[in-house]
Order: sequence, then C-alpha cells, then structure tokens
Amino acid sequence: MLGVYLPEDMKAIDEFAIVKLGVPSDVLMETAARALCDEVRLAAKTRPGEIFFFCGTGNNGGDGIAAARFLRADGYEVRCLLLGDEEKLSPDAKEMTARLRACGGDLEQFDGSGAPAIIVDCMFGFSFRGALGGEYLDAAKWINASGAYVIACDLPSGVDPKTGAVETDAVMADVTLTMTGYKQGLVLAPGSEYAGRVQVAPIGIPEEAMIRRPVASITNRDLAKECFPRRRRNSHKGNYGKVLLLCGSVGYTGAAAMAAKACLRAGSGLVFLGVPEAVYPILAAKLDEAIVFPLPDENGMISEKALPGIFSRLADMDACLIGPGLGRSIATERVVHGVIRHATCPVVLDADGINALSGNMNVLHSVSTPLVLTPHDGEIARLGCRLSAEGRLEEAKCFAAEHKVNLLLKGYRTIVTDGEQTFVNTTGNPGMAVGGSGDVLSGILVSLLGRGIEPMRAAACAAWLHGAAGDRAAERLGEASMLPTDLCDALCEIIRELE
Repeated sequence: MLGVYLPEDMKAIDEFAIVKLGVPSDVLMETAARALCDEVRLAAKTRPGEIFFFCGTGNNGGDGIAAARFLRADGYEVRCLLLGDEEKLSPDAKEMTARLRACGGDLEQFDGSGAPAIIVDCMFGFSFRGALGGEYLDAAKWINASGAYVIACDLPSGVDPKTGAVETDAVMADVTLTMTGYKQGLVLAPGSEYAGRVQVAPIGIPEEAMIRRPVASITNRDLAKECFPRRRRNSHKGNYGKVLLLCGSVGYTGAAAMAAKACLRAGSGLVFLGVPEAVYPILAAKLDEAIVFPLPDENGMISEKALPGIFSRLADMDACLIGPGLGRSIATERVVHGVIRHATCPVVLDADGINALSGNMNVLHSVSTPLVLTPHDGEIARLGCRLSAEGRLEEAKCFAAEHKVNLLLKGYRTIVTDGEQTFVNTTGNPGMAVGGSGDVLSGILVSLLGRGIEPMRAAACAAWLHGAAGDRAAERLGEASMLPTDLCDALCEIIRELE
C-alpha cells in the first residue's frame, strides 16, 4: 500500500539508500527521469507539439534534464529551460547536464517565448520551503497561463511538501508524478488541489532503505477487494450481516432511504430501518428490500420512548448506524446516547448522530463498543476540533486518539484514523458535494461493519468505494448533474468488478 511521507523522512530514506546501501544517486535520478518520460509519452499521444522542461538547480531539476535527454533521443521536440544559476547545479544535475550536451542538447534560459503542448515542472522537489519569487514565480504564472498540459515532478513548484501551503502562487498541474511515495503536502489543501491526479513512481529505493514509517497510507482498489471475497455457494442472508439503521424524521425521509439503499447495495444480508412513526408510511413505500419498522416519535423525530424497542433489536445486530436525517432535539440526543452506551456491536455516528455529542463528549467515556464517527469539518468543529488546512492530518489523529474513536473525516482527501493507523482517500470528485452523498457513505460503512470487517479497514474501504462510485457516476453523467442515488447505482458496478 502506498505511503504518505513527511519530506524529512523521505530525505532520510533517500540518503540511507545512497550512503548506507550504496545505491548510485545518478541511477536513482535516471530511473525517476524514465518514469517522467513514460508520463510525457502518454500525454503526447493526444497532445503533439513541443515539450518544455522547467528545471531548477537541485536534483528535481536533474530529473528533468535527464528526462529531456531521453525524450530528445526518441525524436521528441524538447526544450530544457534552466531557472537559476548553472554554477549552482547539484552534482547529479551537473552530471545530467553533461550527458545532455554530449548528445547534442543544452540548457536554455527561460525567456517567456514559445507555445508548448506539454510542460514538465522540475523547478523544486520535496526540499521546497517558503514562497516562490523572482524568475520562479514568473515561470509558475507563465506555466499556468500557457494552456499546456502540465506534469509536475514530485510536487508542483510552490507547494510546501509538508503542509500543502501555497504562499504566493504555485504550478497548477494536471498530473503529479511523485517518487517512491506521496509527500504529505500532496494530500493537504491547498497543495492537493494544485497536484491534479497523483501518480507514484518507484525509482529503485530498496525495501531495507524504508527506515521511516509513513504518516498515512493511501486507500486503493486492493484494500477494497479484500472486503469483498467471493461468496460461498451455500451461504445465506445471515452470513452477510444484520444491521440496524436509526434514521429519518419529518422532512428528511430521503436520508434514511439513501442510507438503507446503499447498505443493501454494499452487500448486507438483512437491513432493519427504524424510523419515526410519522414517516413510516413514506419509507415503507419507498423501500422494498429493507425491513422498515415504526418507532414512537415526538414532533416528527424519534422519541426517547423508542429506546426499549431499539435495545431489544440491537441485541441481535452485527452493526448499527444512527444519525442520517435524525433531526436535533433533546429526545434524539438521549436516543443517540442510549444507543452508544447500550450497543455491543460497532456503531456508526453520522450527521445528527454526531451533533448529539456536541457539548456531551463525556458520554464517550462510558462506551465500550467500537464507534466510527463520520463528520465533515463543520460537524467536527461542533465537537471542539477546529481544523487548520496545514494541520488537518495531525489534528484528526489527535482527535481520534483523545476520544478513542475511529474517525472518518469527510472532505477533499478524506482522512480515516484511530490516532495510530491512518488512511487518506484519493477517490471522489466535486460532483459528490450534494446533500445525501454522506448518507450513501454511512450506509456503505455500516454494511461493511455488519459483515465483521474491523472498523478502520471498513471505514477506509467505505471511503474508497464511495469515491470510486462517485467517479464512475461522474464519467457517465458529469459532475454537475450526478445525484446521490446515482452513487448507489455506480456502487454496484464497482463492487462487481472487485468480486
């Protein structure tokens, strides 16, 4: 599984490979350059024309100089533009320059001329700090205004590799080819938005050189595939989990319906949906496959009087979801608190289930069952955790560790963490920014928990599946027009491909 690394840790890994294990640094550089060439060749199939390499004086620039040499030898029309003083080239970048010149190429100074089809940004790597200025800032602005397809080497220049911060401006890449593993700045805003699609290229760092642990792992298809083994031929509905959903209120029946539908589409054997009596006829008519039952209500929301009946059902459940469309009242808060105190199965708190903890975080001290919280930034702020863009990953870890919960922090680059193990999800798109999308996610998650998948793995898999379904729906319908119900339909296709 791909890791997310701090820049200082990646530097230590590189140095260990070169100094302690004797891996030649120029070999690593040329391996990185060949990976860059592959990305350029792929882009050039549909974008013929000149290829500009913008190279700095460090090893990132050396990667670009070497790649320019390889592509030039293959007959591509290449210009290699140097930013900075040639006398300040790193030793390996100097060596790559000599090899370029031996083949008839050379470095040029950037003068603002030309109309490239493809630009490769090799001005800075993971050693960048501060703000772009001078000719580097001018180059970044020119690149962004050029209309060319932009490939960034390791990170877009101007993005802080540790925090993702951008102080003045940064290169806006279509794709970032990052070496060995993700740099943390690629998964934190705004750096993640400048990176475009991120690809990881192995460059020959031996496994024994990986002396620093990643701060997180990237979710992927293999992780999701592990959650969907082929079903046994002689199985029955009881083998695939019994789950209880406590959702909905007057005016919010859609949330309950979407969570239940997603839960079923994700493979649950039996889905029980408890709803306020006032909306029971609506949801019973909407859903054929879920077992919908009415609960005592108050002002169109589940009443505290429903707790005895909920407790009797909980005893036989493999997982529980509470929150989507639940509404906010003293009664619903008491229902949420009662459920998490009484349950012996894993519980997912979403939406108003999370809001019920606001000002009541001490209720978590009396909970013994695994909890998964699925807040967005606004909801987690109500629980006392105000996130900063650059500290999002560490702050999420601290929250999960402090409260002993599994946290699925929704957003661009969703974070899943229990304070020790951490995943970052890279699937999904802006078309999912619509009411109801989170209800689909919580339905997928409770389904996985109901099949006995441990909470962290279930949450990471649910985030990947949800985003992958969103990407599939966007391919078919476009980001502006897709709906949460389209995610459920696309989910079927994604899961079928995993089985």
